[in-house]
Amino acid sequence: MTPIPLFIDCAQQALPSIECLREMLRRMLRIRLFEECASKLMKESHIVGFLHNSIGQEAEIVGSCMALNDDDYMTGNHRSHGHPIGKGVSLAPLMAELLGREEGVCCGKGGSMHLAAFAAGSLGESGIVGSLMPVAVGAGLSARLRGTRQVCVCFFGDGAANCGPFHESLNLAAIWQLPVIFLCENNGYAIRSAQRQTTAVKDIAARAAAYEMPGVIVDGQDVLSVYDAVCRAVSRAREGAGPTLIEAKTYRYCEHLESPGEAPVFHYRSKAEVDVWRRRDPIELFIGALRARELLTEQEIRGVRLTTEAEVAAAAEFALSSRRPAPQALFEGVFTRPVHKEAASDGTSQLP
Repeated sequence: MTPIPLFIDCAQQALPSIECLREMLRRMLRIRLFEECASKLMKESHIVGFLHNSIGQEAEIVGSCMALNDDDYMTGNHRSHGHPIGKGVSLAPLMAELLGREEGVCCGKGGSMHLAAFAAGSLGESGIVGSLMPVAVGAGLSARLRGTRQVCVCFFGDGAANCGPFHESLNLAAIWQLPVIFLCENNGYAIRSAQRQTTAVKDIAARAAAYEMPGVIVDGQDVLSVYDAVCRAVSRAREGAGPTLIEAKTYRYCEHLESPGEAPVFHYRSKAEVDVWRRRDPIELFIGALRARELLTEQEIRGVRLTTEAEVAAAAEFALSSRRPAPQALFEGVFTRPVHKEAASDGTSQLP
């Protein structure tokens, strides 16, 4: 078998149900408005450190996540607030996590880049590029050994495709025919380095041929195209046919990361380039498709937006009013318990 990258054409696919379409729109809007709110909270110094938002990439996130069952797994990366939202996680504990609050999904210890939501199958995110790819393979192996028919979607960027874990993970998943979908969110840049400057091949999906798995290229701004492609890969994985590499061509509108006072930088990409991609805004494209096919009314679309705006506002209020972790929480959830001075049997002073 010599896999050939395949571009999925939305016009050739069967449409999901009206309920599914409405939920797609809701989740895309939840991601967009959540990220915009998080950016505002960052500028107001409520979020400490850095923030990587996924504005512009909502379609590939939601299209992928809605192709999964509730008990399926996924792994993320440093730009991963959107992934648990796409999987259906409540916004309030996610926002609280970004603010480092006790009511966050990881009790405020994961923050923006290292949160997890195990109840939704989100096994974690990491600021170390490519580091969660072996974890996704482990999740696939676990599902295979337990015979559960679960799958794992592994989200990573084009920069991670040049790291060792990418090749090791694809190779092992292919050898063992594991139920893993490797989803490359190719937004064209690794920080400020264009893919054409760092990658020998034009398409990341072409690398699937080296590991005897299908390689699929999909329009990452079209939620229905992504949904269709991931559904096919998920079905294949559940039947025991092994992994798939999907490359979603997408774009991030903001900078690689946000920090207070940072202005847009255009020395590595032009404003004209950003404007071209903004004309292919994934949410507006989807709303346009819904209107053209008369699948949702203007009143329904407006209702989804208003409900989501209220949900995000409530999440921000919840996060801002949530407790900060107590100092002793530093020693909770770690591998060992601290030995206090008075508990030392030999009378010596032991840290912490």
